[in-house]
Amino acid sequence: MRTPVFMKIFSRALLLLALLALFFKPVFSEEPGAASVEKTVKGVYIIGNKTVSSSLILSKVKSKQGEAYKKNTVDEDIKRIYGIGYFSDVKAEIKEYEDNLDITFVVVEKPPIGQIIFTGNKAFRDERLKKELKIKQDEILDERQLKESIKVIRELYYKKGFTHAKVDYAIRLDPATNKAVVTIMVDEGKRVKIRKITFEGNKAFKSGQLIKLMATKTAWWFFRSGIFNEDAFEGDLEKVKVFYENSGYLDIKLEPELKYDEDGRFLWINIKVDEGKEYLVNTVATTGNAVIVEKDIRKAIKMTVGKAFSQEAMRTDADAMQGLYFEKGYIYATVKPETSLNAETNNIDVKYTIVENELTFVDKIEIKGNVRTKDKVIRRELRLRPGQPFDGKKLQRSKERLYNLGYFEDITFDTEKTADNKANLIVDVKETKTGEFSFGGGFSTVDKLVGFVQVTQRNFDITNFPTFTGGGQQLAIRAELGTVRRDYQLSFTEPWVFDYPYLFGFDVYQNTHLKAADVGYGYSERRRGGDLRLGKEFDDYDRADMMYRLEDVKISDVDDTALVDLQKEQGSNIISSLSLGLTRDTRDSAMSPTKGYVLYGSVQGAGGPLQGDKNFVKYFGSSSVYFPFFERHVLKLSARAGVVGAFGSSDAVPIYERFFAGGADSIRGYKERGVGPKDPATNSPLGGEAMLIGGAEYVFPVIDFLKGAIFMDAGNVWQKEGDFGSGGYKYSAGTGVRVKTPVGPVKLDYGYPLKVDPGEKKIGRFHFSLSRAF
Repeated sequence: MRTPVFMKIFSRALLLLALLALFFKPVFSEEPGAASVEKTVKGVYIIGNKTVSSSLILSKVKSKQGEAYKKNTVDEDIKRIYGIGYFSDVKAEIKEYEDNLDITFVVVEKPPIGQIIFTGNKAFRDERLKKELKIKQDEILDERQLKESIKVIRELYYKKGFTHAKVDYAIRLDPATNKAVVTIMVDEGKRVKIRKITFEGNKAFKSGQLIKLMATKTAWWFFRSGIFNEDAFEGDLEKVKVFYENSGYLDIKLEPELKYDEDGRFLWINIKVDEGKEYLVNTVATTGNAVIVEKDIRKAIKMTVGKAFSQEAMRTDADAMQGLYFEKGYIYATVKPETSLNAETNNIDVKYTIVENELTFVDKIEIKGNVRTKDKVIRRELRLRPGQPFDGKKLQRSKERLYNLGYFEDITFDTEKTADNKANLIVDVKETKTGEFSFGGGFSTVDKLVGFVQVTQRNFDITNFPTFTGGGQQLAIRAELGTVRRDYQLSFTEPWVFDYPYLFGFDVYQNTHLKAADVGYGYSERRRGGDLRLGKEFDDYDRADMMYRLEDVKISDVDDTALVDLQKEQGSNIISSLSLGLTRDTRDSAMSPTKGYVLYGSVQGAGGPLQGDKNFVKYFGSSSVYFPFFERHVLKLSARAGVVGAFGSSDAVPIYERFFAGGADSIRGYKERGVGPKDPATNSPLGGEAMLIGGAEYVFPVIDFLKGAIFMDAGNVWQKEGDFGSGGYKYSAGTGVRVKTPVGPVKLDYGYPLKVDPGEKKIGRFHFSLSRAF
């Protein structure tokens, strides 16, 4: 009896479900995602955009004409259009047809920016803050870019010591223009200055030693502002931590405490130190070396058993070992350092695993980054050639030579493996400006006030019209007018004649030095002439030069009370001379050397078979040796000597060919040209036929743009060449600074004479010079 009842109920339920399905079918079909699954996209359209182009919007859309419609793709398209950042609303409208459909994206653009207003800013002007903005007036408002700008402005304030600064923004729509008004609100707070920095708990190192590691400093005169920068301070903590770790304290912990005064203007920094245990080196072992013997490997390792363990020293030793292989052409050799804690000693065992790989030869040399400079100018400075094994020393010397050209601000070498034992050498350079049109002025204790106009091109090419650059030649045209100097000069140099390592050059000039007793000129001197120069480079370090000079020299304005010999110098004389010079230069940099030496010797003959009005022979030699100490500390030892003598019809060496000493470029602390023979009547320097000068100078960094120097100078000038080295030396000592400024390097020295002639006072003197290129 129950079965028929159940069947009736079940049948009625099925009928009801069928009726419901028929009833709701039209409703479900209105949702495009359900009914249009099988339909294709007929077209994709954009409406509502006024400023942003449809092509830009469509470039972000993945729904394409002719492809199957997918609701998920449309949803993602809406997100991608939003991601452009220029729309406040985006929606999609679907219009269906029998077999396909259209997709229309309706966008509402954000308003353009009508005005940007700053409030509360005092430390920075509006114009300065606007430079940090990523939004601009009349462009569509992008709130993401605005937020990024707020972050940048906040960082700008932090860097200037406003660590409490708050920066926010507000946006309102101007109904009159329908444009957005963006207001950036700044609450600068107080500028924080550091009153004191202390360390607590440090035993291995003194607080002063740790503070020197930090960029965060208390105020000191005008060299240090003492402002607090949180990012810089975090970096300083990392420096101190690394310093401890490299001294064996691997468990070092630092906990900074910052205490402000009530106004939030001054800050006291205390750094608590938990040094932990000092870990020592227990053993040092190497494995895998065959090409380089163990003895040479050990010489490269500076880490010592029983001394403090250092991650930095371990990496340095690994690099040094890899450098040994690089020098021998094994450029793909690897050195992997490993450490383990010795359970018995509780110290560190160090092991270097060496994989030598194959000797690698240079396949090709590729030059990159040179826009103006010709390839050949770079290639001729390289010490490596295709087919040769790679050599680390030759690569280093190649880089030094390229830097010494002065054409590049950055040079990198890379390799690209082309075969099992071959690789291309890739030389990538970043060029710097080599041409200059400049005018300006300067001052020195030698030349006094001077103004100049100069056109120079250190990378000149006489054949490359119309740019005239890239050939590695040098051209300079200069006019200089001052209170005591009037110089005009044209100079040209071709260091590689017809692509051979022979130098050719010439100079044409007129140099006038007016009478100026305070810089050692008791007369006026004018030199007008020119010279031809030839040179030959023998190898990386040695070269020879020859110069023929022809000039007319005129002496005038000699005092009536001067010695007869000096009065005889008045008038014009033709000097015809030939010079031969040898140079050996091993310095790592010609512009800012830190190691190496330069030796120079020359002989100059005038008159005789060369004709001219004066006959003399001059010998000159100089040397400078550079020793690196610590980081950026350099000791320079220098000496120069010369003798000159007349011959033939000339009974004396003309005054303008004699040697002089004293002043900024020789023996500091004395007057310019103040060391050596003088006219007893006028006290004017007469110069001498023999000279010997030596000096020592120690240069050390103070802060980034400032270097200090201490020096000692000694020497003398003798009247006759036969008196060379006969005594009467003058000595001086002093100190100085070297300042890098936006207008050029400034050199200021104070020298004190330790020995003077009878009747003279020991008076110290400043010697000042400023770069002329400003």
